[in-house]
Amino acid sequence: MSVTTQGAGGPSDGGAASRIAVVPQPVSVQPDAGAAYELTAGDAVHASAGSRAAQDAAGFLAELLRTPTGFPLPVREVPAGEESPGGVALLLDEADTATDPGSYTVDVTPRGVTIRAGEREGLFNGVATLRQLLPVRIDSPERVEGCPWRIPGGRVIDRPRYVYRGAMLDVARNFMPPVDVKRYIDSLARYKINHLHLHLTDDQGWRIEITSRPELTATGGGSGAGGISKGHYTQDEYRDLVAHAWSRGITVVPEIEGPNHAHAALASYGELSEDGTAPPLHVGYGPSQQGLAIQGEETYALLDDVIREVAAMTPGPYLHVGGDETDNRTPEDLAHYFGRIAQLVRKYGKQLIGWQESAAHLEPADTVTEFWVQGRNDEQVIAAAEGGAKVIVAPCEHAYLDMRYAPGKPEYPVGTDWAGTVDLRKSYAWQPEDLLDGLPAKAVMGVEAALWTEVVFGINQAELLAFPRLLAVAETGWSPAAAKDWDGFAERVAAQGPRLRQAGVNYYRTPEVRWPFGS
Repeated sequence: MSVTTQGAGGPSDGGAASRIAVVPQPVSVQPDAGAAYELTAGDAVHASAGSRAAQDAAGFLAELLRTPTGFPLPVREVPAGEESPGGVALLLDEADTATDPGSYTVDVTPRGVTIRAGEREGLFNGVATLRQLLPVRIDSPERVEGCPWRIPGGRVIDRPRYVYRGAMLDVARNFMPPVDVKRYIDSLARYKINHLHLHLTDDQGWRIEITSRPELTATGGGSGAGGISKGHYTQDEYRDLVAHAWSRGITVVPEIEGPNHAHAALASYGELSEDGTAPPLHVGYGPSQQGLAIQGEETYALLDDVIREVAAMTPGPYLHVGGDETDNRTPEDLAHYFGRIAQLVRKYGKQLIGWQESAAHLEPADTVTEFWVQGRNDEQVIAAAEGGAKVIVAPCEHAYLDMRYAPGKPEYPVGTDWAGTVDLRKSYAWQPEDLLDGLPAKAVMGVEAALWTEVVFGINQAELLAFPRLLAVAETGWSPAAAKDWDGFAERVAAQGPRLRQAGVNYYRTPEVRWPFGS
């Protein structure tokens, strides 16, 4: 394994953290220069017999490798109790005593490559690392002739810092077709992001088909920010997105926004509004001034239908209910609304996630709070965490990917700056437990990089804003706090440039990084 040594002092090496050009930075790298392995046409990808998890991860890896290598790479089973047969093997070891489901090891010897993990997620994380150990052209969408597919020898022992490492994609303000969402999912899988938070509804658009409430998409899906985009996902399309994400080790978290940011629903069903009439579609770039009628039973009848259908299509454990920017609501109304929503989410077997404004109105032990801005309701977030709520940290000044990289320059044609400009270093230079004084560190469940789309149109603009800053958030969520080192990170990000380019991912060539020539 190609290794450089830094003095940052990771926890596994007593003061000299061995690094490979992998993002996120692994916990431990033990190189063996004489133990490289070369993938050949006669190899197979082996998986533990009888394990659906190992079969899934092996099938995903084989699919990734077949096109650029041109090798058949059949997936074969390894009988229980047998050692790795050589070639490439993904072995699920249920006796693994690792405390985190994302833990894994990768061993590369002259005989082959073995990825071991105790759970499905760990195997997919090992695949993500192996992809970055292979030559850059492994990311080619076409067959590459004459390339030696050599993997450097050694061992990687790795585990995530946090169990939740998310990326939020807003498809409500500006609709993104399924093919583009899948492309974004494929990029997330490279960097051990394990949750895709889909913001499906907002003032400007309703993007998920609800068969019992067809007007939500017939009317509410008919526009977007600026009146430019329209569209929605059929239930089959949504299920396909969920399956595509799962096949890459990613769990989808759907968000159904309320009680504000719900104008598209009001335009679809007027009985949801305070005056009982349907307003015209909201095509502005900012939020609507109208929201759901909190005391109206029609509101909860519709939400029952919506949550029932969305929960049935979503095998993951979470359902996000939004709840942000509710300053125009009384505490009594908010307590009523979130109490009713929490009942519905529990009724349909999901765990509730809400933006931080919901924290004061939910049972802490039963919910997850997403913290996005300081100074709004800090004391309530801290109280919820002290009461047992878990917290996902998505700070707008570090992890909102729709912020511009720098001010006032024509090379930043997209994005906004209401939370300030955010360069790559700023995306990297933070610790989740340090953002809010008094927040118990043990309450932090993970991190999320959010990409809002009021002024983002299409996957190319989305990728330009997301990459490379998404890598900084991914590393913050994965690597040990003591291993954070800007110079080492910038070097490893530079190595990702050719890989992103090879895969056709648009990214910003920030001057903070010394990109290789041609990347």
